[in-house]
Amino acid sequence: MENIFTDEYFMKKALQEAEMAFDKGEIPVGAVIVVNNTVIARSHNLTELLNDVTAHAEMQAITAAANFLGGKYLKDCTLYVTLEPCQMCAGALYWSQITKIVYGASDEHRGFMKMGTKLHPKTVVVHGVMANEAADLMKRFFVERRK
Repeated sequence: MENIFTDEYFMKKALQEAEMAFDKGEIPVGAVIVVNNTVIARSHNLTELLNDVTAHAEMQAITAAANFLGGKYLKDCTLYVTLEPCQMCAGALYWSQITKIVYGASDEHRGFMKMGTKLHPKTVVVHGVMANEAADLMKRFFVERRK
C-alpha cells in the first residue's frame, strides 16, 4: 500500500495556509507541524492582523504545537513551511529542537541559510518541496500589492 503522507502531501496543507494569508493581505507564508502523520499545528503569517513583526507562520505553529504537546520541545515533529525560515524563526526552531524542517521556496535575501543561522545539530532540512507553487504565490502577492 502506497504511503500518501509524503512531504508533498503536507506541503499542500502548508500552501492552503499560505493562501489564507494571501486572502487576508498577509505575506503568503503557511506552515503546518506534523507528528506521526498527524497535523498538530497549522498557521500562516499574521503580522499585519496582529501588528506584530514576530507573528510569522513558523512562530505561530511552534507555539500551537508546543501547546498541543504540552511541552516546549518538538522532537519527532516535522515543520512544513512554504518559504525558507528567516533568522528569527530558525532561532526559535533551534530552541524547539524540531526533528525536521521541510520548506518550499528559498528566500535568497532573508532566509536562514543566507544569514548563516544555525539549526539544532540533529535537525534534518529538506528544501525545494513544491518550491514553484510557493514562489508563484509569493510573486502573485507582490504583483497585486504593487498595482
